[in-house]
Amino acid sequence: MTTDRFKRIIATAFFIWAAAVSALAQRPEVLKVEPPNWWANHSIDPVRVLVRGRHLVGARVEPVGEGISVGLVRVNAAGTYLFVDVEIARDARPGRRALRIVTPSGSVDAPFEVSAPLDRRGRFQGFGPDDVIYLIMPDRFADGDPTNNDPPKSRGLYDRRRARRYHGGDFRGIIARLPYLKQLGVTAIWLNPWYDNNDRLNEREQYPDRPGEPKAPIADYHGYGAVDFYSVEEHFGSMADLRELVERAHALGIKVIQDQVANHTGPYHPWVKDSPTPTWYNGTEAQHLVNPFQAWTLQDPNASPQMQRPTLEGWFIDILPDLNQNDEEVARYIIQNTLWWIGMTGIDGIRQDTLPYVPRSFWHRWMTAIKREHPRFTVVGELYDGDPALVAFFQGGAARFDGIDSKIDTLFDFPLLFPLRRAFAEGKPIKDLAQMLARDHLYTNPGLLVVFLGNHDMPRFMNEPGATVAGLKLAQTFVLTTRGVPQLYYGDEIAMRGGGDPDNRRDFPGGFPGDERDAFTRQGRTPEENEVFDHVQRLLRLRAELEPLRRGRLINLYVADQQYAYARATSQSSVIVVFNNDAKPATIEFDARQAGIEEDGVRLRDRLGVAPDVIVAGGKFRVNLPARAASIFVAQPE
Repeated sequence: MTTDRFKRIIATAFFIWAAAVSALAQRPEVLKVEPPNWWANHSIDPVRVLVRGRHLVGARVEPVGEGISVGLVRVNAAGTYLFVDVEIARDARPGRRALRIVTPSGSVDAPFEVSAPLDRRGRFQGFGPDDVIYLIMPDRFADGDPTNNDPPKSRGLYDRRRARRYHGGDFRGIIARLPYLKQLGVTAIWLNPWYDNNDRLNEREQYPDRPGEPKAPIADYHGYGAVDFYSVEEHFGSMADLRELVERAHALGIKVIQDQVANHTGPYHPWVKDSPTPTWYNGTEAQHLVNPFQAWTLQDPNASPQMQRPTLEGWFIDILPDLNQNDEEVARYIIQNTLWWIGMTGIDGIRQDTLPYVPRSFWHRWMTAIKREHPRFTVVGELYDGDPALVAFFQGGAARFDGIDSKIDTLFDFPLLFPLRRAFAEGKPIKDLAQMLARDHLYTNPGLLVVFLGNHDMPRFMNEPGATVAGLKLAQTFVLTTRGVPQLYYGDEIAMRGGGDPDNRRDFPGGFPGDERDAFTRQGRTPEENEVFDHVQRLLRLRAELEPLRRGRLINLYVADQQYAYARATSQSSVIVVFNNDAKPATIEFDARQAGIEEDGVRLRDRLGVAPDVIVAGGKFRVNLPARAASIFVAQPE
């Protein structure tokens, strides 16, 4: 064999080897399938599956397994994302299937499953005025499984000494404390987001911890920095733990509300560096608008689109990438993700974060999809603003000037929160509450507004200037007797303190190994904590017992600077609630007929035990109340 011929053979062999290696290197890969499963006979048909991977250019998709077929297939220019419509036959049996992705360089199977639907009995219940919601920040409530405190996937994010690190609270901790919540009288729990969050410390932004501590990089323990909308945060537990939590809560008569985020992702989501479509986000990491938090511009019929654009498209605090719901694929993704979580867990409601910063046309579409599949389901939106006209603008039930009915069931009553805090913490006029309630005509359904005295985004009530336990008890009495759906923040029932974020997110005493005391028990609470706990528990029992406190029409009976009386009345009975917010005793008198009491001699008992019985005389209701006190009067049977 000549040298030249030998060289040619070697060169040819090398070329063949290199081509084979190159082809192998370009074989398609699958990294993520969203959603990983769906249900037959669902209102979403077909379901659009998003596959994240590599080398997907030119791909076609073949169904593997009976009962599924595929339609539209589209791949992005980079070959990193593939969209495929999957149709599930009505008689498809539950079980594993696959989507075979075939390219000129090879094939790979993307796993997909047809799931058995959950029994609808006792699930997807919705919530309303018969309920009392208890907001839990999972990481700060109770640690029921120390093995997930520093999971292998995300080492180094756990440190109870740091206010912005994970502290160990989880689903199993909540499960263990469900009897405590039942004993208190809670009927629904709202959990901050349980999406999988970033797996490393956020070095991009440095925030100060508690006073006196050095600055530390943050971990997204709060749940609002999602990196995977189809996975559970590993610090909280597994999907199996979550489903057990929902089942155990339902068994005790406690509903579950998921905190969802349709406005943005976390800064470390894979989409930020490589988006499924060019318009997946509003802007890019390098160039984007910053949200000025001017929700009022969206209510303004005179505002130009350019004026509204930063509010709808700006990145939250210049960090959180803003999803573009005007991109059809983004809209479909969010809608399917919402329905997936509902169908997988059996939850009863959703709290939707940062509601106004998403186009109202999307909310209309999103709510339509939810109600089509789960008619009783309830959604409450967050709009952190004290203007009742603005909050009312986003509640569903009527088309606004833009021709859109958002269909959002209800919102948090921030407009009532601010005068509530001023009155009961600072001692400002209580009549401001009645004046704010006079704006109820703006809402399509004021009786469904969620009334509260604090949450995870503001200092605790007890950190307000002038706040006292007496003032806290007055605030709790108001929240639990006025119109609407009451909501408590974990620790409200024991007068927990806490300043601005993250101090307002302290660990619940006794929820964590090594805690000096256990405030989940009477023995572990201080006298002050037991005083407040007993007060809240008593109010919740009265609310459960007395239908007017849940369903009655609100009737104002007496309003002065520091005194306020109202009735909650149904066609069958009424309850009278009286407040004296003054620093000295006061006498309150009004026409009893306004409360449906037509005859003299009717005796009313204060179910809070503060004031003596009242006997209606001369058509008048007259009571003397001590300073900073409230009473709940119910007519006694003859």
